[in-house]
This record gives sequence, structure tokens and C-alpha cells, in this order.
Amino acid sequence: MTDAATEHRITEKVRKSRNSFMLLGALFVLGGILAIALPELSSLATSLVVGLLLAACGVVQIVQAFRTQGWQGFVWHLATGIIQMVGGAVIYFDPFAGAVAITLVIAAVLVAHGAAEVALAFRVRPFDGWGWLLLAGLVAIGAGAAIAANLPVAGLSVPGTLVGLSLIFTGAAYIAIALAARRIVIALNAS
Repeated sequence: MTDAATEHRITEKVRKSRNSFMLLGALFVLGGILAIALPELSSLATSLVVGLLLAACGVVQIVQAFRTQGWQGFVWHLATGIIQMVGGAVIYFDPFAGAVAITLVIAAVLVAHGAAEVALAFRVRPFDGWGWLLLAGLVAIGAGAAIAANLPVAGLSVPGTLVGLSLIFTGAAYIAIALAARRIVIALNAS
């Protein structure tokens, strides 16, 4: 491969940011290993965070509903805020009670994350490492589908384990991009 062809395979921005791509990848891998090593804890932590976020968003939506009281969607806006707030509080204060709901949320997030990663892979397809992004996206979609298929039996350990696997594959994708950028830099410096 000529230097000109190599230049086109990876952008200058990626070459300059290769160390941050490597760090990001390492953090994803470490997070994935921890999630797999402690699946119940990672599932519980996810439940707590999602519950807190839903409750907070519900409160904000309720406040917003009262600020726009004359709006024709006021009642629905208020109702969805109350549902979010109450549902989030239930999940936060008793994460086991919301385990099935949280499991479904995790499945949906993984599928959406995977779809976005697949789209990103095709967007950067001519560049080295795009296949890893594609694989990471497909793994995330598969993990989300596996969780959804095993409801409600999935329990608290399955989401943490599958999230961990997804994080590891995402980390590997970013590490592959960083290593490809490093090879390009070495090749350019050698010429």
C-alpha cells in the first residue's frame, strides 16, 4: 500500500487523537471486565442510576407542565411526568421490584447503542478499525435481543454480564482504531 493510499485510510484527527482513543478503549474494556466480574452489582447500579434519572426527569417534566398550563397537551405532559417520577422512585428505592422493567430498558438501550454503532461503522467504513465498530454494534444488538428474549427470567446477573460484554467489544473497537492510527504514524515517520 502506498503512503498516499494509507493517508486516506485514516484521518489526521484520528491520528492525532490515537492516545485518547486507546485510553477510551481501555476504559471501556476495564468497565466491561468489572461488569462481568460483578454482574449483580453492575445490574443493581444500573437500576439505581436509571431509577434516579427517571425520577429526576419526571420532576422536571411536572414543573415544565405547570409552566405551560395553557398548552393543549398539559394533561398528558403532566401525566407522563408523574409516571416517570413515580416509576423512577419505585425502581430507585426498590431496584429488585423494577428489575424486569430495568432489564427491558437495558435491552432497548443496547439495541439502540448497537444500531448507532453499526451506522457509525458504515459511516467510517473505508478506515481501519471500522469492522471492529460493526462487530461491537452487532454484539450490542445481540445482547439486547438476548435480554429481551429471556424476560422475566433474565434476573439481575444477565444484564450486568451482557452490558459488560458489550463494553469490552466497544473498547476493543476503539483500541483497534488507536493501533491502526499508531501504525500509520510509524509508517509516515519511517518514510
